[in-house]
Order: sequence, then structure tokens, then C-alpha cells
Amino acid sequence: MSVPVGASRQSKNQPDVFQTSDALSVLHSVFGLPGFRGAQEDIVRHVTDGGNCLVLMPTGGGKSLCYQLPSLLRPGCGIVVSPLIALMRDQVAGLLEAGVKAAVLNSTLSWDEANEVERQLLAGELDLLYVAPERLVTPRCLAMLGRARIALFAIDEAHCVAQWGHDFRPEYIGLSVIAERFPNIPRIALTATADDLTRQEIVQRLGLDDAPNFVASFDRPNIKYEIVDKTNAQKQLQAFISDRHSGEAGVVYCLSRAKVEDTAAALNKAGILALPYHAGLDARLRETNQDRFINEDGVVIVATVAFGMGIDKPDVRFVCHLDLPKSIEAYYQETGRAGRDGKPSNAWMAYGLSDIVQQRRMIDESTGSETFKGVSIRKLDALVGLAETVDCRRTRLLGYFGEEATGTRCGNCDNCLTPPKVWNGSVAAQKLLSCAYRTGQKFGAMHLVDVLIGRLTDKVKQFGHDKLSVFGIGGELTEKQWRAVMRQLVARGFLYADADSFNALKLTEEARGVLKGEIELMFREETGGTGRAPRSKSRRGDLAAPRSDNANPDLLAVLRAWRSEVAKKRNVPAYVVLHDATIDGIASEHPTTLDQLREIPGIGDKKLEHYGDEILALVNATPGR
Repeated sequence: MSVPVGASRQSKNQPDVFQTSDALSVLHSVFGLPGFRGAQEDIVRHVTDGGNCLVLMPTGGGKSLCYQLPSLLRPGCGIVVSPLIALMRDQVAGLLEAGVKAAVLNSTLSWDEANEVERQLLAGELDLLYVAPERLVTPRCLAMLGRARIALFAIDEAHCVAQWGHDFRPEYIGLSVIAERFPNIPRIALTATADDLTRQEIVQRLGLDDAPNFVASFDRPNIKYEIVDKTNAQKQLQAFISDRHSGEAGVVYCLSRAKVEDTAAALNKAGILALPYHAGLDARLRETNQDRFINEDGVVIVATVAFGMGIDKPDVRFVCHLDLPKSIEAYYQETGRAGRDGKPSNAWMAYGLSDIVQQRRMIDESTGSETFKGVSIRKLDALVGLAETVDCRRTRLLGYFGEEATGTRCGNCDNCLTPPKVWNGSVAAQKLLSCAYRTGQKFGAMHLVDVLIGRLTDKVKQFGHDKLSVFGIGGELTEKQWRAVMRQLVARGFLYADADSFNALKLTEEARGVLKGEIELMFREETGGTGRAPRSKSRRGDLAAPRSDNANPDLLAVLRAWRSEVAKKRNVPAYVVLHDATIDGIASEHPTTLDQLREIPGIGDKKLEHYGDEILALVNATPGR
């Protein structure tokens, strides 16, 4: 890496004392940023001065800078533990573009390539080295690190170390060796989401007991949260994408591999470019699909939850769930992959009774301990509560992570934009619970609906349920409405689906209060979920996004086409060359000199050197400025 103007790289050989002027100079020179955001400066100062810490910062909040900058300011090389090859590859590509000497050490390297990286590390030629966790804990790698000059250890996606977390990875358990073998080298653990239980385990396993926690706001104001009642999920999804995000990049999550492939095929049939991604695909096809999503515009990836952690794509405009995730942490992590660039984006989920039943069955049938199952059920209940709430979803989401929202309405979730209607469902609940009880608590949702509505099916006649007092007492509600009542009773813990009895709906002890009239139940009315967006009143998403109102559309198109060609030649994602926000800035500010171009956020010294003249030529050649 070249020496930035105003900040001598002698600091790499000096005592670990943070200098604001040096940090800002490197921030500006290397990353092209005018200043720190939020707690970044405090974190960088703490780590540069040799301190350990835990950082919780939302996706797109600038976590990477919190270890990349101290690695450049401290003597030695920063070692970054990263769980996925794609994440390492993209981050290293971006750093190399910025003039930082970075490398990876993972299974994609040949023996000779790995030896060369090790040589560079021991020779002091690297600023940052990304290492897979399973490689770092090997005796060979630990011995090599013991001979190198290490600036810091950064454990990215640190929630993977926690068995209570939503994305536990056994290979992360061994990372406790870092504190044991290198106690005097600062350690920074980073994650986008972790509840109190997960934080405690991160701290314990990584030896961060006396280290400060830097917890940024979990709020992503540019993301609009929307949860709709599931009717025909694929058609609802098609309408959502066609009406709101035609030609834009997005991620669709499904629980099973079969559903991933079916959904991708349905979207393609509807004229939406969609690619499947799951562990059962051929490895080469999986990698090809991921690369197309990263490098091409307007690709929708349909995936299991195996996809996404290593994706650094900033212009994902929407994340959809066709199945209920396991927890709020998983939901937050996955939806957080939308709008990393700060522009308005959507988190959309279709949700129904079958989702709750399916997730509860998976927990019941798991091999985990009873304690683990209990924690999993509580996490699922919290997510179901988020789905069923009639209040602001953002307030509910932030409250789960212990953060108090400012105000009671965010103005950028479905419940705030179109407040749901509620109705007193106490009598309906009593009818449904009585029906489940009088039929012996041996039947699923469809049979109970048939009995309530008075539908004389063969099964109803076979069991004599047409002779029961509850037969036909629910004619005032439609089948869809009864299913909604069931879903909300399951969600609130008055009914449960027994996996051992073919998902028969059974009453819980708490249902007594409903049957006795001691508990009043207010239910939300069903929503259509057509995919059409209500207009935002507060426009929080727009306010949070970089503005490009003055951008010349012709220049934007020219710059994006140029960026695409450069990215293909350099074999890197387009956003590694320049982020959308940087291109928007150029098209808005119309710089005519290198000095003016240098002031656009995202243009560092190396990018100015590599691309400055080409960009200015494009600006000057495009009419309509």
C-alpha cells in the first residue's frame, strides 16, 4: 500500500497510539471517505491502542472498517477470520482496488499459492490476511502466525461461535485458541446481530470478558418491513417483484431445496430472471449462479439460508421469505442483506399457519437437548409475535435486541403505512377451541374448518362429527378467516400442532382462560398481500438513502456501462470498482478536475490514479450536464 498524504506509514513501526489525524488521513486516502460514522472512531481508537472489543453493528453499518483501518495503523498484519470464501474474495478484491496489500489463505489456493502467501506474511509484506477458521486452528497455521508480526485478530461473523446463535458453525469453537496463544494481540469480534445469550457466549469463547461492547443501533431505516398472510405464495411473490422491483436484484429465501427450484422456475416462467442456490446443486453451477448474482444487474437468487453470509453486494433491493425463519436474529440477518448502500429497500415475507407448525415440528424432532429446544421455541415465539403484531414492526424488532425506538411509529413498515384492522375474536376462538376438544384433539386444520363451517365431507361423516354440537356453528367466517384464527391461536400459545399425531391441533393449558371467557382476544384482519406498496408517509427510507435527484440519467447510464466493462476486465464485481453511491455522486456533482473527483465519497488515491482520467473523459463527453 502506498503512503497516504499527511499520514506517514512510520506509524506501522511506532508504539500503538491512536492519532486522529493519521486515522482520518488513511480513511480519506485509502477508502475515499470524508469521516467516521457512528461509533467507528471510538472502535478504531480502542483497537489501534491495543484493546479488545465486541462490535455489534448492522449490515451496511461499516463493520469492516473497524478492523481494516486499525490493521493499517498498527504494526504488522491484521488477521481476519472469515467463514466463507466468497466474503474473503470480495473483500480482498475491494482492498486491492484501494491499494491495500491483502490476501487470502483458504482451500481455494494451490500448495504453491499458499506458500507464497505465507512467505509474504512472514516477510511483512501484507496489511491484511483473511483466513478460514478451520485453517487458522491447525498447528501449522498457528506456528506460522507465531513467527509473524500480527497487528490484530478480527473474528468476523462472530455469532457463528455461539451454539445459541442462528448460524452456529462448529469450526468457530476452536477460535478460543487465539486468546490462549496470542494474549497480547488485540482481538475484535464483529457481528450484525446477537441477542444477550449469544453475546454472552461470544464473550466467553473468545476471551473478551473484560472487553467493552460497542453496540450500534440495529435500526435500518431504509428497509421497509412487510409481512403478508400467505395464500398463494409464489403468485404473491411474482406480483411483489413485478410491481415493485422489476429488473432489480433481490434474494428469495425458501426452507427446502425443492421449493428453491420450484420457485426459481416459476419466476423465470413469469419473466423474472431467477437462479437457484442450495447445497444440493453441483458445486460449479452453484458458484456460477452466485457469481452471476454478484456481477450482473437485476438477477434474483432463490436460495436456502446457506446463501448470503458471504455476499457483499450493496444494491440488493429486496429480500423475501416464503418460509418462516427460525428466529428474529435469522430474520434480521437475512433481511439485512437488502439495501447495504442505504437506498430504499424491502423486506417482504409471506407467512401462514403451516410455517409455525413446520418450525415447531423441526424443533421437536431435532436431536438437541431439552434446554436447546426450549430456547429455540422461545426464539420462534418471538418471531411469530413480530409477524402477528398490529403495532410498528420496527419498534418490535428493535425491542427484541434491547433497543428502544424513537417514537411509536416508524412510518416505514406495513403496519405503520396501512394500520391493520382488528376485531374481537374471543367468541370465534371459543368455537374453534371447543371444536378441537370435542373432536378429540386428533385432527388438523382442514378437518376442523370443515366441521365448523358445516361441510359434510366423507371424513366428517366417518367420525360422526356432523352429530356434534359444534358442527356448522362457524358459518359466519370463511375458510380463510378460520385458518387465520387458528394461526393466531397457535401463535399466542392456546393451540399447538402435535408432531407425533400428524400435526393434530391440541389445546394448551392456557386455552382454559379463553374457553371460560376470562381472556379477551383481539385478532388482526386478513390482508391481501398483493404486492402493491402503500405510500410511505414519513418517507424514512428515502431520507436514509443517498440522494441522486440532480444526477444526469445519461451520465449514470454511461458510468454504469463503463463500470461493468472494467469489472469484467478485472474479473471483480462491479461494486468493487465503484459503489452505486459513488457513481450517483459523480453523476450529481459533475466533477471536471481530478481534485473535484477526489472529493466524491468512495474515490481514494488508488481509484483516482486508476480511473480518474477515464471518468472525467466520460463526464466531459456526456451531454446534458
